[in-house]
Amino acid sequence: MTTPTGPQDGVGIPDSFARLWMPHRMAYIKGENKPVGTEAEGCPFDRIPTLSDEDGLIVARGTLVYTVLNLYPYNGGHVMVVPYRHVADYTELTLDETAELADHTKRAIRALRTASNAQGFNVGMNLGQVAGAGIAAHLHQHVVPRWGGDTNFMPVVGQTRVLPELLRDTRKLLAEAWPLD
Repeated sequence: MTTPTGPQDGVGIPDSFARLWMPHRMAYIKGENKPVGTEAEGCPFDRIPTLSDEDGLIVARGTLVYTVLNLYPYNGGHVMVVPYRHVADYTELTLDETAELADHTKRAIRALRTASNAQGFNVGMNLGQVAGAGIAAHLHQHVVPRWGGDTNFMPVVGQTRVLPELLRDTRKLLAEAWPLD
């Protein structure tokens, strides 16, 4: 692979895959639709449950939490379990919210195994902006499916994720595989 030289470097001219352009990621980088502070106003996690499952990419709804596909996934099938109540810290959850969040996490793992044969998982939450929370004002637990060899040169060298299907298709597969018991 050759790297272009001269005055056209870095101006968006095709360059034999020395760069992979992902302009849709700019919305995430700029923080569009990201709430500021701890207020619920403008919070996408408060807005998503008002949408249809298809439009909100909701995989499953519970009484106190819902599970939704991540719009900016680390891997195909990356979901988040989110309380309906706008709460920032894990210690602020009620016992019932904590129990249902754990139950949805288990169901998400089962659904991902069924729908995509996931071989492992990263599960966790980033509490607070300094801990890496993209939306620190509204707690959410990540469930990221993993497969042997899924950390290849694309995310490591190209800093680009390759997703094998559209998010709507992934949502449909996971919703169909969602365990009811």
